Amino acid sequence: MTDDKHRVRGSRTGRPIMALLDLLGRRWTLRLLWELRDGALTSRALRQACDDISPTVMQARLSDLRSAQLVEHQRARGYALTSMGEDLLKSFAELYSFADRWAARAGASGD
Repeated sequence: MTDDKHRVRGSRTGRPIMALLDLLGRRWTLRLLWELRDGALTSRALRQACDDISPTVMQARLSDLRSAQLVEHQRARGYALTSMGEDLLKSFAELYSFADRWAARAGASGD
């Protein structure tokens, strides 16, 4: 049995990969990370970039991401990826390429 600090949905082990997948699987989390890929955004600009995200959900997700040390809040610039957050997005590069290949073969459309 793991302690509550390491408990994640769907896992009793608290393994890092499970904790990360749990975090990334929360609604709007990936979108927020993606929108920060090119640099810091103010809260207002980030909300606009995420279309119809509610302010309450956005702040909850940003709090999760800050706790996970993937996003930081910089007074003058707004929200930005930390170096760990940037590393995470770099690891998505292959997945992004795969998604393009998959969409082309499957006839799926996407941005």
